[in-house]
This record gives sequence, C-alpha cells and structure tokens, in this order.
Amino acid sequence: MDELAIADRRRLRRKLSFWRWATAIVLLFVGFALFTYSGLGETGGRARDHVARVTITGVIQDDRELVERLERIADSKSAKALIVTISSPGGTTYGGEVIYRAIRKVAAKKPVVSDLRTLAASAGYMIALAGDRIVAGETSITGSIGVIFQYPQIMELMDKLGVSLESIKSRPLKAEPSPFHPPSDEARAMIQRMINDSYDWFVDLVAERRQLSRPEAFALADGRIFTGRQALEYKLVDEIGGDEEIRAFLAERKVSEDLPVVDWRAPGGTFSFGLAGLATDLLKILGYEAFPAMNGLEKLGGDKLFLDGLVSVWQVEAQ
Repeated sequence: MDELAIADRRRLRRKLSFWRWATAIVLLFVGFALFTYSGLGETGGRARDHVARVTITGVIQDDRELVERLERIADSKSAKALIVTISSPGGTTYGGEVIYRAIRKVAAKKPVVSDLRTLAASAGYMIALAGDRIVAGETSITGSIGVIFQYPQIMELMDKLGVSLESIKSRPLKAEPSPFHPPSDEARAMIQRMINDSYDWFVDLVAERRQLSRPEAFALADGRIFTGRQALEYKLVDEIGGDEEIRAFLAERKVSEDLPVVDWRAPGGTFSFGLAGLATDLLKILGYEAFPAMNGLEKLGGDKLFLDGLVSVWQVEAQ
C-alpha cells in the first residue's frame, strides 16, 4: 500500500473518531436532559427522609396534577414536612379552594409552612391560609381578599360593525350576563349574590385560620393589598423571614434541620409541549441564559388565555 493510501486511511479514521465522539457527547446531553426533565433524578431524593417543597406560581386554576402531587406528599413516609412556596396573583376561587383543601390534608399528617414570596395575593393568599405557619418577606405583596367577576361588553363594537345577535331564551336569566347587551337589574343582582356568597366563604376562612373575629376579618377583606410587614401587623401572616425562619419553625415541630429540602415538581408535559421543555432544559445545560428570549419555550401551551367562573385575583385595574 502506497503512502498516499495510508494517509487517506488515517484521515478517514480521524474523521470517524471525531463524529463518534460528537455523537456520544450529543447523546449524553440529550440523555441528561431527558433524565432531568422526567423528574427521575428527584425520585431518588424522595426515597430518603426529607422536607418536601411545592412551588405554586402564576395564575391558579383547577390543577388536578398538583392536588395528586400533594396527596402523594401526604402519604409519603419520607416527606417529614411540607413547604408551600407561593408566587401568584391568584386565580379562580374554585382552584384556590381545591388546592387549599389538599394542603390541609397534608397538614393533618405533617407540618406545613406557607412561604410567601414576591406576590401571594387573592387565591394565592387563600392557599397560604392552609399552612400551619405563614412566613412572608418584608416587602412581599399579599392580601387582596375578595372575589371578582368580569366579562367584556362588546355591544358598541358590534353596532359599529353593523352586526347584531338575537337570542331566544327559556327564562330571562339564562346566559346572563351577556357581552352582547347590558345586564338587566335582575342579572346584576344574581351575579352579586353569587359573588357575595363566595366572598363570605373567603372571609370566614380568613377568620377561622387566622383566629380573627369575623368583623376583624371583614375589615381586612376590602380588596386592598399589604406588604409583608403590614400583613404581620394585621395578623394575616405569622412571621417575617425566609428559609432560616421556616427551618426554625419546623425544628420546633421536631423536623430535623439536617434533612434536605427536596422539590416535588410536576412531571413533564405532553409530547409536543414536552419537547419545548426538553429543548429549554438542553439550552440551560449549554448555557442558554445568554438567550433570554428562549424563556418563552417553557410557557408554550402552559397557561390558558381565559379564566372561567368567579375569580380571586389581584390585578391593576385599567382606567
């Protein structure tokens, strides 16, 4: 074999070696991302004694997966306590109610601390009430105790477009209120009664859980928001602090400060949205923080555009 053929063979071997190593590295990254995204890496941590932590962020809705996760924490012999970290402006009253009840079931078996972060208002505060202790930052935003029902009114727009909608109803209050015409006095009264009933339930919950008289709770339930320091003054939270104060309280409940805190995260999503999450995790591994616009991948398909039913949510009113 001449020298030229030998040189060509050596070059070919080098190219093959490069592509073998490149393929192995890519497979390693993909495997690591799949392992991380699937939550299998966390399962091992849940097998030993630990303090479980659940993080609730964004708009609160009827979250069946979260409720099931809380049920598993309640039944877990390894989870000695639960920290519920809340960063939410609120959401549907029913969503908050369901999660509140699920957390109370955990509290029946082990200590639960509510950790209020930047914003924990309305249904976010409702959920916080389920904890045995509520810890907030000095400048956390909380409160906004109340219920709201909103719907658009597009009648004037339809008039300008020359479009009308006719309806034939079994009774006057069917499908009221409607965005296609102003509500009648009867429709307004109906919705107001429904809001008042949910509001009374919320106020009674605050009074019961915070050991306030109903007049005291009612005086605080005018929709206003509070800083953490103000909330402490009004007895809406128990303590100002963070991780140290949370662990100190758990130590008082005989939960060792040496136990690790393990995040119980939601499993991966469906195939299409899961790919977006997987891509995001892979980008993180590769240093994707350099591309902040890619954050949007995580939210693809995540939140619904609209909330149905009564809402307990803090928002800045548009004038």
